[in-house]
Amino acid sequence: MFGLLTRRRRARIAARPFPGPWLEILERDVPLYTRLEALDRLELQRHVQVFLSEKRFEGCGGVVLTEEMTVTIASQACLLLLHRDTDYYPTVRSILVYPATYVAPVVEETDDWLVTEGHEDREGEAWEHGVVVLSWADVQADTADATSGRNLVLHEFAHQLDMEDGSPDGAPLLPRRTMYAEWQRVMSDAYARLKRDVTRRRPTEIDEYGATDPAEFFAVVTEGFFERPAELREAEPALYEQLATYYGQDPVARPSGR
Repeated sequence: MFGLLTRRRRARIAARPFPGPWLEILERDVPLYTRLEALDRLELQRHVQVFLSEKRFEGCGGVVLTEEMTVTIASQACLLLLHRDTDYYPTVRSILVYPATYVAPVVEETDDWLVTEGHEDREGEAWEHGVVVLSWADVQADTADATSGRNLVLHEFAHQLDMEDGSPDGAPLLPRRTMYAEWQRVMSDAYARLKRDVTRRRPTEIDEYGATDPAEFFAVVTEGFFERPAELREAEPALYEQLATYYGQDPVARPSGR
């Protein structure tokens, strides 16, 4: 019953007229939105309305939240939900927005059980228990340049998709169980190639940060899939096909050709 009530509530929210100021923000500030076909734009607008009704945004480090911030972030998070059955990132409760790169505490444990504590500068992070943290300066820069292959919002929300099955391992919940074997084979092969190319200092289409671990690889190739789809398909056609099947989208086939 709760599921049915939730669906009905979301349908009512999605049916509301999309606010004019929000549309101006999307058309002015979010190039990934303007690449979409008309029906996809309408679907994205509906997702944005539901997303913003359910998630709590919090300004940190002196940030005063604006509609520009929340709509820009929500639209790119919801781009990953197009054409798919979705529960709108069910574990995400809060999005924390800092003005720029922020300092986060880190704890590291070495092989000899030595634990060290320190701090590092971060642009964003995705927590396993309901929080996404973003630097607004980096969100703005990445959003404006939609061909760089870098997009902080896509990256951190891809991590959230990855963690929906309880494990940040680079394998999100797939539509069918029969897809996992092929996903694992293709992703593992592409990940191994990236690690090899990074080790040998060869140029790669995929950002070398993706060689960190399988979870980062999935987040990084998600960025490339939406921002540099033609280049990713040429470099890694099997990988591109897996992402197109998972996301239910084919960015190369859009009228923009991107």
